[in-house]
Amino acid sequence: MGPTFGRGAMTQSWIDIKNSDVIMVCGSNPAENHPVSFKWVTKAMENGAKLIVVDPRFTRTASKADIFAHLRPGTDIAFFGGIINYIITNKMYHEDYIKSYSNASYLINPGYSFKDGLFSGYNDKDRKYVTDSWSYQTNDAGATIKDATLQDPACVFQLMKQHYSRYTPEIVAKTCGIPQAKFQEIAKTFAATGAKDKAGTLLYAMGLTQHTVGVQNIRAFSIIQILLGNMGIAGGGINALRGESNVQGSTDFGLLAGSLPGYNNLPDAAKHPTLAKYKESEVTKTGFTQNRAKWLISMLKAWWGDNASADNDFAYHYLPKNGAGFQKSGYTWIALFEAMYAKQIKGLLCWGQNPAVSGPNSNLETAALEKLEWMMVADLWKTETAEFWKRPGVKPENIKTEVFLLPAALSYEKQGSITNSGRLIQWRYKATDAPDKAKDDLWMVDTLYKEIKALYQGDPNAKFPAPILNLNWDYGQEPDSKMVAKEINGYTVADKKQLASFAKLADDGSTGCGNWIYSGYFVGDGPADNKAAARDTKADPGGLGLYPGWGYSWPLNRKIIYNRCSCDTAGNPWNPQKVLVQWDGAKWITNDVADFGAKDAATGNPITPDKTASAPYIMLAEGQARIFVPKGAIKDGPFPEQYEPVESVIKNPLSAQQINPAAKIWGADKDKLTAFGSKICPIIAITYRVTEHWQTGSMTRNLPWLTELMPEMFVEISPVLAERKQIAHGDWVTVASARGTVSARAIVTERLQGFKLCTGEPEVAGMPFHYGYTGLVTGGPDEDKNYSVNQLSPHVAEPNTGMPEYKTFLVDVRKAVT
Repeated sequence: MGPTFGRGAMTQSWIDIKNSDVIMVCGSNPAENHPVSFKWVTKAMENGAKLIVVDPRFTRTASKADIFAHLRPGTDIAFFGGIINYIITNKMYHEDYIKSYSNASYLINPGYSFKDGLFSGYNDKDRKYVTDSWSYQTNDAGATIKDATLQDPACVFQLMKQHYSRYTPEIVAKTCGIPQAKFQEIAKTFAATGAKDKAGTLLYAMGLTQHTVGVQNIRAFSIIQILLGNMGIAGGGINALRGESNVQGSTDFGLLAGSLPGYNNLPDAAKHPTLAKYKESEVTKTGFTQNRAKWLISMLKAWWGDNASADNDFAYHYLPKNGAGFQKSGYTWIALFEAMYAKQIKGLLCWGQNPAVSGPNSNLETAALEKLEWMMVADLWKTETAEFWKRPGVKPENIKTEVFLLPAALSYEKQGSITNSGRLIQWRYKATDAPDKAKDDLWMVDTLYKEIKALYQGDPNAKFPAPILNLNWDYGQEPDSKMVAKEINGYTVADKKQLASFAKLADDGSTGCGNWIYSGYFVGDGPADNKAAARDTKADPGGLGLYPGWGYSWPLNRKIIYNRCSCDTAGNPWNPQKVLVQWDGAKWITNDVADFGAKDAATGNPITPDKTASAPYIMLAEGQARIFVPKGAIKDGPFPEQYEPVESVIKNPLSAQQINPAAKIWGADKDKLTAFGSKICPIIAITYRVTEHWQTGSMTRNLPWLTELMPEMFVEISPVLAERKQIAHGDWVTVASARGTVSARAIVTERLQGFKLCTGEPEVAGMPFHYGYTGLVTGGPDEDKNYSVNQLSPHVAEPNTGMPEYKTFLVDVRKAVT
């Protein structure tokens, strides 16, 4: 969503789902994996909404659907592309919306082209695109040339129309396995939300992102939402269902390899050696990111205090900078483990994660851990990662990695804020003390820093000690999460007063702020100043479920982002029954916090609708949503295009280009990929979660009542496949890929079916990813077996994020030999 709209976050609140007229669930299973949130889907249906579920497996969410379709894994773009074609062919798009609020009218460089699966600029040797031709045409003054009629062959709308004209219902059926009549029913139902008084939304999770085309999957549905005018409105948007209560919070704070807190890009060592170069590249001339220097410099000031001044470019030289990474592939998950495997990394801090179960090709990744000198694991129990050195099939005495296990406190045993999928920051209080020697993460980080600092102070030969020694680090003798929160919020340096919002941040060193998007959530020491702790359930302006008095949604307590798009250019709401903002002729009336400049900062006077309408997507330089993503913003194509998974059962029906041409296929795994047409592993594998277990099972497989409910690893297969393989319900079977094998209990069920495609009828096997080799249960009866499904998944990655392709690969299923 970032390249399309400017932010990658969920656009709505959980409660807003109740305002939808049509809800599409694709790549998620909220009834089982987000059961509390599914109440708002149920509420929408009680109000008359339709639920569409598209999934390779008939889930509990599907059991509640008005329309359900089985989709072959890895064909989401073909499906979404077919809907785009349906919307355009039947003229069901919201014409006023796309003309005013998208780049549909922009003319594209004449050098841009697309032919047989490849966009212009592809370098076959490097498997990368040079994206210069993916640019807008400009006039002599540098302004983008547009065609308001949307008729010019070079405009984005016409290029999109041409691109997706190939995605006919027949092609969708042959590619996805969805019958044409079923596909057209889905397309017609969802496209109807293009009416001005209707709203449609998408709920997705890892089922869309964990592919080598994961970013483009989301891009494809984003185009649908732009065409239908569903962005920025109540009941619309795109809802990313995060896998934990604080996943959104962790990404907000720079968890991703290329990101700083607040989604500022981490400097590149080659491109941004100085602060001036960084500002030249990252501070835009238009859009809200004109303020990026204020955000970055305030962060540097918070981190290094008096040691960050204008005289030393605010300690910019202290800030770590991205190099090329291992094999010039950055620092994402697979790159790190490939580097460990090549002995390029000596140590690993493994904090609250379990890569021995969750990592792709986990046999390779645990072998990589053997090559480390040391590893620290902070967790609640002895996880598979902590005990990788005595996993089945290895001799502990041969493994030299020194492992340190730090007992950690559970979320209920510490206080602080979390940020859920809807960007809602909520303060949680400590319910009970942690047992024995277990400590919370803040204590561990604080103690670790203080010990590292002491080592630097005592070593006259320490290399580049200044960034460590000069950190602005004082959160108390026993670190206090409220002191951290105050730093995150931001303050004036001179008097340490908390800032009311990021509008007060400056680029002259007078303000400090740990994360600009959170500014305004912790504004002082008073009882009402911790906005994350607010719990008002009464105030609900507009009756839409916004509840501004419950917690604090970044940015600025805004519940629905891009909400200027809920009105026409004159400020009149598309749907007067569901008003977020509106112009009353003299000023803006707001039920939600305006996601645009509603008032002039200098005078306080209202800004008229004609001026606010030109740039409702404030985080993009264009100010308008991108149907076509221009150069430099994405690595694998300005339009989403259907490619097959790296391991696939058929040839790509759309083009001669079989897989994403920019996908990263790692050297250690190249000889362990199942080639197209292989009869050795002819079955499509998918992975998912169950309600009874959590992530890699480290928590839930150590709780007796949950292990009793779901004790065994299983594989779901169809009756057709079971008959073909002579497998009975309840049999133990072996599931094998080119990378490993897993034992599982067979569940023969009609929840999974084969797909009638252009060639053949491939079958699907579905497995949960919660099992391993430690805990009260491991997934099976044998102590000498590893029941982790990710022994089977490949080391291949999406080019923009490095996301592994967990959700579709090839296996065989055979009855276990007893």
